[in-house]
Amino acid sequence: MVSSGICLELVLCGFAAPCYSLVSVFYLLAQFKIIWHFIISKTTLTHRDHMLINKVEIRSGVYYDSVTLMQLQAALTKLAGIRNAGVMMGTAANRELLEQNGLLDDAARKAQDSDLIVSVQGEDAASVEAALGQVDSLLVRRRASGQQDYLPKSLAAAAQMLPDAGWVLVSVPGRYAAGVARDALRLQKNVFLYSDNVAPEDEISLKKEAAGKGLLVMGPDCGTAIINGVGLGFANKVRRGPIGLVGASGTGLQQVTARIHQLGGGITHALGTGGHDLSRDVGGITARQAFDLLIRDPETKVIVLISKPPSPEVAASLLQDARATGKHIVINFIGHTIAGGSSHLHSVSSLDAAAERAVALVGEKTKPAPAEVATQTSFAPGQKFLRGLFSGGTLAYETLLILQDYLPCVYSNIPLRKEHGLPDPLVSKEHTILDLGEDIFTVGRPHPMLDNTLRLARLAQEAADPAVALILLDVVLGYGSHPDPARELAPAISKAKRLAKEAGRELDVVSVVVGTDEDPQDLSAQIEQLKAAGAYVETSSKEAAVHVGRRLQVLEQHTKLPPVDLKVLQQPLQAINVGLASFNESLAAQDAGVIHVDWRPAAGGNEKLMAILERMKKKS
Repeated sequence: MVSSGICLELVLCGFAAPCYSLVSVFYLLAQFKIIWHFIISKTTLTHRDHMLINKVEIRSGVYYDSVTLMQLQAALTKLAGIRNAGVMMGTAANRELLEQNGLLDDAARKAQDSDLIVSVQGEDAASVEAALGQVDSLLVRRRASGQQDYLPKSLAAAAQMLPDAGWVLVSVPGRYAAGVARDALRLQKNVFLYSDNVAPEDEISLKKEAAGKGLLVMGPDCGTAIINGVGLGFANKVRRGPIGLVGASGTGLQQVTARIHQLGGGITHALGTGGHDLSRDVGGITARQAFDLLIRDPETKVIVLISKPPSPEVAASLLQDARATGKHIVINFIGHTIAGGSSHLHSVSSLDAAAERAVALVGEKTKPAPAEVATQTSFAPGQKFLRGLFSGGTLAYETLLILQDYLPCVYSNIPLRKEHGLPDPLVSKEHTILDLGEDIFTVGRPHPMLDNTLRLARLAQEAADPAVALILLDVVLGYGSHPDPARELAPAISKAKRLAKEAGRELDVVSVVVGTDEDPQDLSAQIEQLKAAGAYVETSSKEAAVHVGRRLQVLEQHTKLPPVDLKVLQQPLQAINVGLASFNESLAAQDAGVIHVDWRPAAGGNEKLMAILERMKKKS
């Protein structure tokens, strides 16, 4: 710290400088005053801190939620003579925080995770003792605010008290949350999992288990939901209406639902997923379930999807489902542009825009949903991949853009993303789109719009691959192009389909023909030749790509999740609350049936014993 003598010397030096104006002098005087007050106040504060009394109590075998402890800490600091207080469970991170604030003693440094540390710092011993003497009464007062006479000690006991409860709200510390959620699933309850710091492998296993039972796990780290008019976690009070939402962001859901209300609209349900749900590893399990629920919900007319950029695989999965419904879908995948959108899909770039578009769409009728593409029973097991053989580079690129909303990954020699580049363009990989006009294919030979030799060879190569189900070709007509491309392509298509059939497989060939009725190649004659060979023909490159995308939906390994019973949205909400008592009070204030569990970690929080208990539960 700069001493007062040095500060004074600096100021006096300023006076001595002849170039200083009167304003400069006043400025320096002001600076001196500020510095002097800082020195005096710092000295006084340091002197007073030396006189503070600190006392710590350790309470073993107790558990209180974080909000209760926060409120107790705040209440203690307001008592007469108390300068500071810390009330925390004895985890390593909490002990470090108390240490930094001068609230830890030697006994508290040895506290265990399951111990409660109450540290009070005051101006005299009497004030500190009086404050510690009020801890129990403050806790009792806090508990009394819950207005529940008996607190069950377990989920099973709570379920007996409220047998129609369809939900369990879990807000216990993350290291215990997965275990509580598993207990809820064993009781056939849907889970609102507010807790964060849940291991990724636990999230995946919980959601897979729930999906297999037709149940929802919203979260971990799910902050917001609205079920049948009742807000869970942090939710705004909004009017009922025909707009449903699915969101990975809790605050995003709050902003959009609040704006919908402000604009005169209303909400059926707002279903949270948790921030990691739309990652590739989790696979959007909850988002897909929630979206399916809203599609089937007769009261929901418009659906809003909100998320930070999802993985391409999850985005493709959700968009597949979105295109198959007749409801208006407003999508705010921040940073993700929807290519090849349908008339009922509305991409927006902000939360406010999502709310505005949803409200504007209420009452508007949508066009009939596209007919479902029938599953081809003749496809052999293992047939699932697309191979696109293009002579036009722009057509190939547009097809890649459109297919990204249908397929999780398409490889190419002109990829949209670097990681989807083909290691060897001469060898296809999974779903592949090739621009045969690229240099590697045209060195020493004519462009494929003039010469079909390379494409005919590649067509035979791809058709012989037992994993290939569909081949997509472009046929570009006009001056300068091949004078009769269908005359060469049609026999090759016919042969490829015949050989596949002889091998016990079905091979689909789709061709987009680019041209006019005045082209020298005779557009209608080209189309007829290709159709006669068994190809499906389109004259719109977009429609050809969309057809292929829909066709491939039935071949993708996209397992349809068991549907969640609509009753979860339609029946009056009743829930069991485990964790934050404030969530219990929130549900009670909304007239929802709720039972609060007097939860504390099993086996005193001993992880080894808890693991043994969990194995015993699985066996029983």
